[in-house]
Amino acid sequence: MTEGSLVDSEMPSRELIRALRIGGTADADVMPESVVWQSYIELQRRGHDGATDLFLGALRNLHSRRSIAGSSLNSNDVLVEEHRLTSDGMLSELWKAYKKCIRSHRTGPAGQLLKDIEQHLQK
Repeated sequence: MTEGSLVDSEMPSRELIRALRIGGTADADVMPESVVWQSYIELQRRGHDGATDLFLGALRNLHSRRSIAGSSLNSNDVLVEEHRLTSDGMLSELWKAYKKCIRSHRTGPAGQLLKDIEQHLQK
């Protein structure tokens, strides 16, 4: 595991899939979106067929939870450079903008960015 990494490259794929299905982690020190993102990137690197659908489902679920007043999900982004984990420049910029909105508790604009991420990944 590298510095700033939440996902060990030696972790079995089934554990990465589980992280996506449960929507991140209970770790209060990181945004659950970061766990979902890094799990997705690792599954994608391994060529897992359903990685995109799992990622989008987990992200939609987290976004819905954040849209509810009083959500206890962490918004402190300690991994501000994780958008660089992908070689897809557009996806990288969308992810960076999405996390910026989440940090600022701006779920409306984040929702639009989520739609943009979906469109980009499903083309």
